[in-house]
Amino acid sequence: MDPALRAAATGMMAQQTRTEVIANNLANVNTPGFKRSRAHFEDLLYQTVQGQQVLGDPDAQTAPAIQVGRGTRLSGVQRLHEQGPIEQTGRNLDVAIEGDGLLQVQLPTGGTAYTRDGSLQISDQGVLVTSGGYAIQPPIRIPTDASELTISATGVVSVKRGNDIQPTELGRIELARFANPSGMLSLGQNLLAPTTSSGQPVVGFPGDEGMGHLQQGSLEGSNVEIVQEMVEMIAAMRAYEINSKAIKTSDEMGQIANNIAR
Repeated sequence: MDPALRAAATGMMAQQTRTEVIANNLANVNTPGFKRSRAHFEDLLYQTVQGQQVLGDPDAQTAPAIQVGRGTRLSGVQRLHEQGPIEQTGRNLDVAIEGDGLLQVQLPTGGTAYTRDGSLQISDQGVLVTSGGYAIQPPIRIPTDASELTISATGVVSVKRGNDIQPTELGRIELARFANPSGMLSLGQNLLAPTTSSGQPVVGFPGDEGMGHLQQGSLEGSNVEIVQEMVEMIAAMRAYEINSKAIKTSDEMGQIANNIAR
């Protein structure tokens, strides 16, 4: 195969993958706590047509090696954890995290996952759970006679019970942060799992050193910027188009070369 065809084909595949990442960002523009991703690429190995040469005397000019590239490939998809906009909802079970930290939830397998989606609910067992039904860790149980539930900026969950004037503290929400949150594994349903790349979680209360605060009655929106993603999509389309043009040109050059002998 003509090396130019192969190099241009890798360019088209790279831009296709880039478009898929952009499309996923745009699809989740309204997903609470969603973090946009960005595709990274790297060049492939180069073919050395001619090595470095010394022209004349060793102290004279040295000609660099002549290398021809052979295309590109995907090197990674990085999740960008910039803070998303805080959107007021007025619902007392909604909490937004301002700053670093993720909520801890228990999976059906017994493991722990993490999320920035603070749209909480009360299960039929009276436990605080996420919108997907996963219990917050450590678990906080809401009594049936509870009213006026409040969640403070430092994670303290309080309610008024019966005719009590003073609120009763039920527990405190904990947050976890990671040295490299971009290295976490996406599980879907707004959940992330730790990996060796992300490091081990550091658990603490909201407001502690390095931890963000909670804001009741609000949700963190997606950090996707539609205009930026549209610009990226146009650039990917133009790059895809020019790579397809390179394939067509290389094919036409090959046809011309084949017709010389006729």
